[in-house]
Amino acid sequence: MEEKGAQINDSELNSEVGKTVESAEKKPGRKRKRISFSALIASMPMMLVAVGLFVICVGYSILLSFTKSRSFPRFNWIGLDQYERLWNTERWLVSVENMFIYGVLFVVICLVSGFVMAVFLDQKVRFESGFRTLFLYPYAMSLVVTGLVWQWMMEPSLGIQNVIQKLGWAGFEFAPLVDPEIAIYGVLVAAVWQASGLVMVLMLAGLRGIDMDIWKASRVDGISTWRTYLFIILPMMRPVIVTSLVLLAVGVVRVYDLIVAQTGGGPGIATEMPAKFVIDHITVRNNVGLGMAAATMMLLPVLAVIGPWIYREYVSPRKRS
Repeated sequence: MEEKGAQINDSELNSEVGKTVESAEKKPGRKRKRISFSALIASMPMMLVAVGLFVICVGYSILLSFTKSRSFPRFNWIGLDQYERLWNTERWLVSVENMFIYGVLFVVICLVSGFVMAVFLDQKVRFESGFRTLFLYPYAMSLVVTGLVWQWMMEPSLGIQNVIQKLGWAGFEFAPLVDPEIAIYGVLVAAVWQASGLVMVLMLAGLRGIDMDIWKASRVDGISTWRTYLFIILPMMRPVIVTSLVLLAVGVVRVYDLIVAQTGGGPGIATEMPAKFVIDHITVRNNVGLGMAAATMMLLPVLAVIGPWIYREYVSPRKRS
């Protein structure tokens, strides 16, 4: 009888434990559903705005690229004629070439310089807050102001060249904006000066998030500092690097105000960019169809950069889970 009572007590205890485990498993599920539903309700206005202002407008722009619209939209379909005309336009070809040169150099230099500045500040230097403010200050300025400042600095009769020549170096020349062959590099200097501070802040946040045990272990193993940064720290900062890359790449595609303020697209068409081409054809040249075709082509590199990032950050983790 005592053995039967013990068995009954054990079975009752097991059943109670099973019910407790089941209830514990069910409760988080209900909680997650409730949180997910609340998040959906909270994000609904932004989703409606995003769909209404971005998705529909992008679709409408693509639709107009297949029409012969001039000053106002006209739905007289001409197929791919606007795209054929676009890729036979010298100004568009120059702007695409400039965007490629400017984009590659801009992204690489900003990433390298931002990381170097972050490493410098991560050494616990004196007046760190002052240096951080100094490095980040250019990013607080608008691209219009940045363009005007560097236009004056690169002006032969007013800027750096004039100052250096007055100091005694009569043969010194620094006027890239007046030479069509190197004008795009003058724009690049201004853009890097303005954007490197943002990359520095992101990289510094990534470095400060590295566990100090990593550094201690590398010192114990006798790994040099530069190898630690290159082969250990940088791979651990991959999310920060990807975020910086996406922000810089999108900035390359939509660069407009810097060009208008600094060069106006000149000399000639030496510093033309796709964004300026699009806006000029829609607002000045009254050719909405060609402008929308160019805008559609600009969308492709943005999707090429953001698409894999969205898939990796949001779609792939859900499939793995």
